[in-house]
Amino acid sequence: MSGSGPQKSPSGRSARRAARTRGAGDKGQDGADALAAADPTVGLANRAVSGHIADLIQKIKESADKLARDHTSRGDLKILARTLLELRYAFKVFAPYRSHRKVTVFGSARTLPDEPAYQQAVRFGREIAKQGWLVVTGAASGIMEAGHVGAGRDHSMGLNILLPFEQAANSVIAGDDKLVHMKYFFTRKLMFVKESHAMCLLPGGFGTLDEGLEVLTLLQTGKRDMVPVVLLDEPGGDYWVDFQRFVEKNLLGRGMIDRDDLSLFKRTDDVADAVGEILQFFRVYHSMRYVRSNLVLRLNRPLDETFLDQINARFADILDGGRFTQGGPLPEEKDEPDLDRLARLIFPFNRRALGRLRQLIDCLNRESVEGSGES
Repeated sequence: MSGSGPQKSPSGRSARRAARTRGAGDKGQDGADALAAADPTVGLANRAVSGHIADLIQKIKESADKLARDHTSRGDLKILARTLLELRYAFKVFAPYRSHRKVTVFGSARTLPDEPAYQQAVRFGREIAKQGWLVVTGAASGIMEAGHVGAGRDHSMGLNILLPFEQAANSVIAGDDKLVHMKYFFTRKLMFVKESHAMCLLPGGFGTLDEGLEVLTLLQTGKRDMVPVVLLDEPGGDYWVDFQRFVEKNLLGRGMIDRDDLSLFKRTDDVADAVGEILQFFRVYHSMRYVRSNLVLRLNRPLDETFLDQINARFADILDGGRFTQGGPLPEEKDEPDLDRLARLIFPFNRRALGRLRQLIDCLNRESVEGSGES
């Protein structure tokens, strides 16, 4: 699904219906056996899929059994039990919305409704929701509330953290089926990063910087598939201006990051630019997947041969031998049949130059190699 145009709004009613439909398929093995009896071909497919799932669940059970053998402490067991509980439920809540584009909005819980940054977050939430996107936030007050106010309840999802202060769910998302309460920051951050297709950061405190820097670290190291990251200031604001100055002086200036790493985020104080940056990212590029030694970029349309030649010339530095080639879906991608229609750009990526990879994606979306960094 491309993020370049409006998407169908997922109303609370349709989402709950999707959840019920999904739940109806989880009736246990009796239902699968009955279906297999009626259609042996379906039964074979179900058994193949169930086998993979059963293997993974068995590994979880075996790890749990080893905890008793290891004499794991009660405190450690509580951490593991709560982690599994939180992630299982969060996966269940987000599953019906997996096909919808989502942007996570980070920012301070202490920003007041009359402050410019709050109003900027409202505008951003409103404009990105118009494009059919869901807005995911920490579900509390301040910037998190503002993003939901702009998006509205039907386009909002929340991952609230349980704290003794500050973190009651805001009135937009409180009581909604799309709200998850979590005890641990690390499970919450995992869901923010795993489930979102873009990140928008407004001014915030330690938590906002922690979340933003973790996202950038995951992108820089290839631990997260590439997504657009926007640092959004209030109009005329300098919060992210000062942040970028710090990064360029103290991180880039001391050789702690590469200059290409600055391509991993965009700074702006204009909502239209922020929304445009996110939508532009999915104009041609769709998604990515590693297959053996190759990186496969799925594209919304194929490249012409002249442009492909230019890509090979301009981005040869990120190859681990070989060339950029085009093709259809690889056999290993058969588990994603909905993506068969997409074109593929296939190449042996060196898995180090992630800033350059982002520049390549920008180049594909512009359909031009101009301004793509190295020549």
